[in-house]
Amino acid sequence: MLDRFGAQHPSPEATHYLAKLGRFHLKWESHTEFVVWDYAPIGYLHDGYRTLTLRYLVNDVFMALFFAIAAKEVWEALILKNGSLRGRKAATPLVATIGGMVGPIAVYLGIAYFLGSTTYDAVANGWAIPTATDIAFSYLVGRMVFGAGHPAVRFLLLVAIADDAAGLLILAIFYPSGELAPIWLLLSLGAAIAVYVLANWLPRRLDRGDQLRRRSTWIRQKLSFWPYALAGCASWYGFMQSGLHPALGLLPIVVTIPHADRAFGIFSAAEMHLKDLLNTMEHALKYPVEIILGLFGLLNAGVAFSAMGEATWLVLAGLLIGKPLGIFFFGWLAAKPLGLGLPQGVRLVDLVVIGCVAAIGFTVSLFVATVAFEAGPVQDAAKMGALFSFAGAGISLIVGKLARVKKQEL
Repeated sequence: MLDRFGAQHPSPEATHYLAKLGRFHLKWESHTEFVVWDYAPIGYLHDGYRTLTLRYLVNDVFMALFFAIAAKEVWEALILKNGSLRGRKAATPLVATIGGMVGPIAVYLGIAYFLGSTTYDAVANGWAIPTATDIAFSYLVGRMVFGAGHPAVRFLLLVAIADDAAGLLILAIFYPSGELAPIWLLLSLGAAIAVYVLANWLPRRLDRGDQLRRRSTWIRQKLSFWPYALAGCASWYGFMQSGLHPALGLLPIVVTIPHADRAFGIFSAAEMHLKDLLNTMEHALKYPVEIILGLFGLLNAGVAFSAMGEATWLVLAGLLIGKPLGIFFFGWLAAKPLGLGLPQGVRLVDLVVIGCVAAIGFTVSLFVATVAFEAGPVQDAAKMGALFSFAGAGISLIVGKLARVKKQEL
């Protein structure tokens, strides 16, 4: 139909339209890279300018809202009096995170070495691929296994976010793809400090002795969330320009937003009664974030792969064997010999289930595979292993049943 349209109506507009459609597909090799805006202020950087694509809009811009909600849960778990990860309890998830990276690396390189020097030399540079945890999908699966109200979900979130932060450091140090510009992180830090002082700390300071809290109330009623939205945009831009993943760009702002002195859990109906700004913003984002997660899965699942290879099984072994073993062993080490304990309601056997859920590498593993290997059979095989890590979801459900996990809904 397009050919007929072009033949019957050879207008400049039609020619331009067809040429642009062709450029979309030829330039980006996939409909998921549909160009929204060329020469944009944000987007993928190439040839000295940025291009905003549909994938970038979802993965790097919209997903920042999901990570903000995830960070809100972790932040409350760390600072509130009833927080499940408060104080020393946060140490065990962080130690478990180390195990969740050491375990996959050991399994990946160990098996590769056992297969011989030829295989080892071909795949060794991909050692970081199985260290990744896809926060979005592991969080969704974690809710399916444990229930939204189980403290293991917050434990999993902290492990996943810490894992992602470590993954960014690994990418920056071991897989440099360009010049990092950490100076831009001062913009994110400055935005966080400014909005905290002007919209949070200063009004509360001035309201001392005023039971009506006039200044804080005025800011809440007149300005609402807009100061934090503007600061969030600045922080996100700073992350993008620094070379860090911009989807994490709202994290510095989340900790500056006024919050209640208690929490019931993410998307809890009970939290609708908490009128602090942080919970109000979270519930306003509930349905948009669910749509964003659907778009995220739709855009990132359709990846073309070649035949399976040794790298496929190495990545899968690292994720599905190394990560659960690493998280369990290091978690046990922290909880028992080191005496750091576990969050209330989390059992040792739950660490195995958490490890299986965290074994879903997907998008982050896919990205590491593209920078670890040149385009070709090894890269394609490694990508297939990352995609097949979705098996961690089914394994998690089975292991959860065997471990007699009692779901705790909100």
